[in-house]
Amino acid sequence: MASLKFIIGIIGNITAVLVFASPIKTFWWVVRKKSTENYSGIPYVATLLNTCLWTFYGHLKPGGLLLETVNGIGIVLQLIFVTLFLIYAPKDMKVKTAYMVGIFNVVFPGLVIAITLLSINERNKQLTIIGILCVGLAVGMYASPLLSMKTVIKTKSVKYMPFSLSFFLFVNAGIWCGYSILTKDCFVGVTFLDLN
Repeated sequence: MASLKFIIGIIGNITAVLVFASPIKTFWWVVRKKSTENYSGIPYVATLLNTCLWTFYGHLKPGGLLLETVNGIGIVLQLIFVTLFLIYAPKDMKVKTAYMVGIFNVVFPGLVIAITLLSINERNKQLTIIGILCVGLAVGMYASPLLSMKTVIKTKSVKYMPFSLSFFLFVNAGIWCGYSILTKDCFVGVTFLDLN
């Protein structure tokens, strides 16, 4: 059973990296055009926050190495995407996004980690609190691409909602649902059951 958990976890990591990497084509285009045009920075800020807290959850959880490593990779990719977004966004969007990054990707996770480690001594309580927070944020992160729907409808083009992201989100959700059942981790399970 342990090897099956590990194999499913590795497959989940691969699909999660594909989810995290799915904006590469978008950012290749942004760099070539030197403009973010109508793209929103919110999905990248939300994903960066989500990966930070899931990395912390994986760090706290015994046997959470797979969660920790995949979300660590997610942090690196999202930092690259957020940086490129800040470089190529129009000034007003750049200021708004930089403000969101400061609040949601620096201050908020820093406070959550500090408060959790300094004021909660029992590991199970730490995991429960961070797990609940991660679930709420993951639902927000996976819903954030839906913000693109307004642009898709307005422009009548799916250019702003890449198929690869939708596809890998679907596959990733199925794999992590299986992993959550095998590991009996309700927080991972609830997050991805919302997507199916």
